[in-house]
Amino acid sequence: MNSVLGKVRPILEAFTEQDSSLPLAELVRRTGIAKATVHRLAHELVDWGLLERDGNDYRLGLHLFEMGQRVHRQRILREVAQPYMEDLLLVTHETIHFAIHDALDVVYLDKIFPHRGLSEESRIAGRLPLHCTATGKAILAFSPDSLFLQVVRHGLKPVTRHTVVSPGRLRAQLDRIRAEGIVLESEEIRLGYASLAVPVSGRDSSLVGALSITAPTYRMDQAVKHATALRTAALGIGRSLR
Repeated sequence: MNSVLGKVRPILEAFTEQDSSLPLAELVRRTGIAKATVHRLAHELVDWGLLERDGNDYRLGLHLFEMGQRVHRQRILREVAQPYMEDLLLVTHETIHFAIHDALDVVYLDKIFPHRGLSEESRIAGRLPLHCTATGKAILAFSPDSLFLQVVRHGLKPVTRHTVVSPGRLRAQLDRIRAEGIVLESEEIRLGYASLAVPVSGRDSSLVGALSITAPTYRMDQAVKHATALRTAALGIGRSLR
């Protein structure tokens, strides 16, 4: 926090997906940095295009979006996955996610959905916990055991009343996922919705992410019938990365 970057980071991270803009006083409250320092840095961030003025408030700048599109690995993964996701959408008419692992979360690189699809909860570049999402469980199952131990040490926090919070039960689920190569998660992250996911492997069979179908629970029986299409799409993504 003593360096300039140490102060800039909390200012940028003060914005959540729910915030279109924030006043200076709220930036000061969320960062815990002196008002004069926040004011000075915010002014410089506006000059750099990392923040923009919105009347008397501040919002994240367009230059951040431009920089994000330059992240090579994620951009390539997304470009490769998109055609297969679109094909899967045409077959299933349900929400399709492609996610990768970062720390103890999944980060959604892409999401496509029909007009009746899931438009909330998950979002592109959004994060959700590994332990209670279908993509997260698929990634956990095919990752080193050390990642599972990190997740358990951090705590299996419940998101809904159906979230698995027992390490033993989660480990049993991961054992089954490794045996079957597919995971079905029901209402652990959002009531009324379920997801079917498979891992995606790239060069040298290394894990690169997970692909999923998300649907309301009352339509999941129909979505499960598309398991073969889901596996085929994941295999196509993996082969295109080799």
